[in-house]
Amino acid sequence: MQNRLFLLIFLLFCTPVSYAERADREQPINIDADQVVVDDAKQISTFVGKVVFTQGTMVIRGDKIVVVQDKAGFKLGTAYGRTASFRQKREGINEYVEGYAERIEYDTRADTVDFYVQARVKRSLDEVRGAHITYNSKTEIFQADSKSATSDDGAPKRVHVVLHPKPKAAGEAEVPPNKPGKPMTPAGQE
Repeated sequence: MQNRLFLLIFLLFCTPVSYAERADREQPINIDADQVVVDDAKQISTFVGKVVFTQGTMVIRGDKIVVVQDKAGFKLGTAYGRTASFRQKREGINEYVEGYAERIEYDTRADTVDFYVQARVKRSLDEVRGAHITYNSKTEIFQADSKSATSDDGAPKRVHVVLHPKPKAAGEAEVPPNKPGKPMTPAGQE
């Protein structure tokens, strides 16, 4: 069942193929906050107070963001907040992917964004909710699960997806409804 749900999410969110704004990866990272503590020896920077992390069209907001840089220069940014947020423009179209969670992790090496605890990701009118959602900004593939999440009554929570029909283009013909009628038979067998 979980594999079917993942396949459904994959097919619906990835058609037609378009990607997160490619130019974002080449842009510098800018971070604004009320306070920062930089530990050069450990390559860890901690930003506190209305933090805004920006790279091109991508914006991550949180109460606190911790950025760790590895030896190759890649960064892992973790945003914390009562509700931290993420937003990034999609390549070639005027549409954004938005996400919300209590913890958001952005990995510059893998180009992934992970949403944890009350996670919600939206694209246009479509929305996915779960305990953990991974969004790959290179491929625009979403994966959601509800592992370890339970509802107030102790029952395991489930992933919830809302998909809206694609709006009709101007002048697009209506598809007539199926009408009951004479069943079709192979030629010559009438």
